[in-house]
Amino acid sequence: MKDTYIPLRVNRDFGEIISTYFDFFKQNIKKFTNVFLSYNGIFLIGLLVTSYFLVSGFMGIIAYETQGGFNGPSSSVDDKYYILLGVGGFLFFIILLMVGVLNYGLASSFMIRYDENESNNFDKKEVWSYLRGQLGNVILFVLLLIPIYIAFLIVVVIFAFIPLVGLFVQYVLQYFLIGWLGVSFYDMLQNKKSVGSALGEGWNLITKNFWKSVGVNFIMGLLLGILILITFIVPGVIVGVYTFHVVQNDVDFTNSVVATVVYTLGTCLFLVLAIYGQCLSQFVNGILYYALHEKTYNINTRKKIDQIGESA
Repeated sequence: MKDTYIPLRVNRDFGEIISTYFDFFKQNIKKFTNVFLSYNGIFLIGLLVTSYFLVSGFMGIIAYETQGGFNGPSSSVDDKYYILLGVGGFLFFIILLMVGVLNYGLASSFMIRYDENESNNFDKKEVWSYLRGQLGNVILFVLLLIPIYIAFLIVVVIFAFIPLVGLFVQYVLQYFLIGWLGVSFYDMLQNKKSVGSALGEGWNLITKNFWKSVGVNFIMGLLLGILILITFIVPGVIVGVYTFHVVQNDVDFTNSVVATVVYTLGTCLFLVLAIYGQCLSQFVNGILYYALHEKTYNINTRKKIDQIGESA
């Protein structure tokens, strides 16, 4: 595909933001995937190990439940299965935080470098270099997501008691939160701001364009969700067929190497695609950020007017 720069600092309406995202996606998906794989290699190995612990623990516990307590009323679940599950859960939490810090930043830094270079003709090391320069703020921002999402869950539980209206409010708040955090993160990296200042600016931009921000994240979240589900068709069918085989033939899957490999790889693939999908959704908020920022401040528009005046 011809490398034609897509201007990001443009005041776009709802439909233009979505169409611009797909143009950006088609032009940059190959290069960003290369960046993603290059800097996530060690974490992919970690996710594979984590998947093994989680799968082994779950399989042991499920086998106990489905096989009548291992065919003995006095028997109990082997402690090793709980240990495997606990270790897997702990590793997953640690890796999730590290991966969140890395990939939330990689996607944003990639788009910022694209904007600054007005092309994707930059080395992948430049993406990491830009992110590394603000790694402290990125870590703090990701850690703040934990209490923010806990507060969000509390609000969701409260509204869950309100029929229909509560469900609508829940989804509106969910996509507002995604937009606010995504736009704030871009503002923090782009302008090298503190976390608090960036969250304040993100709040200002999103609340002034509330329904556009919520709508863009809803539509793109739905479309990206469908895209991720499509990528699961082949591996999902393989795992499903194998599970059917296990059930029909009463296979002792707790001691089956094949079963462990199939379910471990399936779990790992799911986790990797979920992380990759988060990166793709962050691109949505990047385009949203530049559109809302330009609408609010008209910086790029004024710059072009000044250039026209100088050349006249």
